[in-house]
Amino acid sequence: MRGGFAAVARVLILTLLLAIAAPARAQQSYPHKPIRLIVPFPAGGSTDPLARFVGQQLTDSWGQQVLVDNRPGGNTIIGTEAVAKSSPDGYTLLLTATSHVTYPLLLTTPFDALRDFAPVSTLTSTEMILVLHPSVAAGNLQEFIALAKAHPGQLNYASAGTGNPNQLAAELLNMMAGIKLTHIPYKGGGPAITDLVAGQVQAHFGTPIAVISYIRAGKLKAIATTSDTRSSALPQVPTFAEAGLPGFEVKVWYGILAPAGTPKEIIDKLSSEFAKIMAMPDIREKLERQGMNSFVVAKERFGVLMKDDMAKYAKVIKSANIKLE
Repeated sequence: MRGGFAAVARVLILTLLLAIAAPARAQQSYPHKPIRLIVPFPAGGSTDPLARFVGQQLTDSWGQQVLVDNRPGGNTIIGTEAVAKSSPDGYTLLLTATSHVTYPLLLTTPFDALRDFAPVSTLTSTEMILVLHPSVAAGNLQEFIALAKAHPGQLNYASAGTGNPNQLAAELLNMMAGIKLTHIPYKGGGPAITDLVAGQVQAHFGTPIAVISYIRAGKLKAIATTSDTRSSALPQVPTFAEAGLPGFEVKVWYGILAPAGTPKEIIDKLSSEFAKIMAMPDIREKLERQGMNSFVVAKERFGVLMKDDMAKYAKVIKSANIKLE
């Protein structure tokens, strides 16, 4: 009988050890099937090249297909909710942007932008340039602020739509400089810039790739860049700090999130791989042609960045009484 009990005990112990080891083996073998990268923006936008660049590199590195899945709609809510409700196993990821923490300040969302996601890594960022129509009697930021103070509400700025980063940047300028620029929303950045160039509006915060050709052609005046360093595409344009408004910084970032609860080992592996991808010279060069700069911060700093941006823009939205209809 003792031998029988001993044999049963050995089987039980072996079963227990195998059960304990199974999750570790599963994590070590990650990824063992295709990964779905959900992009909550329409195909053909600025996120598409980024998603396909990093997706292809992950496919090449790991030998598992990365499927880019555009899920636009509901101001990014549809695609984002799909990731929030996915299994936290590393096989469904979200490529998102700064709007991930601004839209929940304007809309009721079926997820918590911070609590329901695990930061993996930022990928890229882009600054914005404050540009003016040449008819505006200001050659630098201080002259523009003085002009706006002398004519409150009479200078207009164009945005790509209510809640868009270029509106938030302009309202942050209103708040920090103590001025009142009037918002003129458009259905997209293209129409906004068209009317700016035509002189229908006076100002706009645009990405370098969207406005650089107009600046070089003398159709727009570049006043200052929202980054903490000068734009490599427009090195002659000062930062807001250099132009006399320290503390003004707006950076539109793009990054990767996973569902909350995704194992740390998987998050760490993804984070490390994305850092390697974004350090590749050919990837950096391709993205720079799209107006993006490599901007990689680890998951801990990414989490802090999201919290800080949400707090900053909550103040802007409240101050400007911005509402999405």
